[in-house]
Amino acid sequence: MSNREMMTLTELQARIKGAVEGAVPGRFWVRAETGEVKLNSSGHCYIDLIEKEGNKGVKAKMQAVVWASVFKMIRPYFETTTGSALSRGMNILVNVTVQYSALYGLSLSINDIDPSYTIGEQELLRQQTITRLRQEGMFGLNSSLEFPTLPRRLAVISSEGAAGYRDFCEHLAKNEYGFSFSIRLFHSPMQGEGAPAGMIAALDSVAEVSGEFDLVFIIRGGGAAQDLICFDNYELALNIAQFPLPVITGIGHDHDYHVADMVAHTNVKTPTAAAGMLIDLFIAEDQLIASYSQRLYMALKSRSESEDKRAERFLDKLRMALANKVQREEHRLELLEARLKAANPANSLEKGFSIVYHKGKRVVSSATVGAGEEISVMFADGRLLCNVKERMDNQ
Repeated sequence: MSNREMMTLTELQARIKGAVEGAVPGRFWVRAETGEVKLNSSGHCYIDLIEKEGNKGVKAKMQAVVWASVFKMIRPYFETTTGSALSRGMNILVNVTVQYSALYGLSLSINDIDPSYTIGEQELLRQQTITRLRQEGMFGLNSSLEFPTLPRRLAVISSEGAAGYRDFCEHLAKNEYGFSFSIRLFHSPMQGEGAPAGMIAALDSVAEVSGEFDLVFIIRGGGAAQDLICFDNYELALNIAQFPLPVITGIGHDHDYHVADMVAHTNVKTPTAAAGMLIDLFIAEDQLIASYSQRLYMALKSRSESEDKRAERFLDKLRMALANKVQREEHRLELLEARLKAANPANSLEKGFSIVYHKGKRVVSSATVGAGEEISVMFADGRLLCNVKERMDNQ
């Protein structure tokens, strides 16, 4: 017994610690997938780092810790950049130090996390999805559908409590022109693992009554990059591309552009912009009708003015013709008056002539009066009653 080397457990742990930490000194950048993630009340974050080998499952696993003093600095940057907190299933790139504890054994101490690596993995998957859809001829399929002239019947896929859905409805309802729309919500989660399946189910529900709608809207009010990964899902994009009605997406803000936007009929940046697009369609149609009305009014006004001028010219000619007619008649009357005046017996009497009457009739021939008959001779200043002694013919 005296030749045996004995040591305490603490001494053995100290040797192991020295051997392990001495074999892998310094810091290393390590790629891994997150397993379980636990946040301790003291502020420490415990993460199971795993490596998978295809469909064979976990190939390697090791516990890592981000001490509270480090985690409070790297956590805000990671969440702001990726738009999501550390959670299971993420591909991450971490800077670690190998450590060995007498109480907790071998583990990794995380000094830093590169959020750009996590986003990069997602972008790679996104590009693979885009390539696959393009090879299958899905791009441009939904956009080839005819867009209705004045779409009023709207199917909306969104979350009932989402601010984006509320903004969309309010913007349509409160438009200053009084245009009315029929909106029916098909509820679906708009983020998380279940979002693609939820939106596909909502699209299926719309497809069953597609004759009741003019357009389909998929809307949410933007969000962090991690929240919007679901809109890069292949199955969701495939369903949008093949949908029998035009699909309009209004998913996020200016910096967000997803595969779902690419295969949709029309993409707008926000739910409010989607509502504004509809209102603009109706405004344009209203202005077109107003333009036609104005052109018709001007044409009728021009025609009316032309007809008024034509009628005025006709009236001028008629007035002139009547004036000439009246002038001719007045001249004719003057001539008749002159003739009447000339034929008036009184005028002849004034000139020294006389008129002979026999039995109340004017005598125009001496043959009508016999000897011994009484005649009346009219002068300008009076009348004489005479007896005819003898009738004598002119030689």
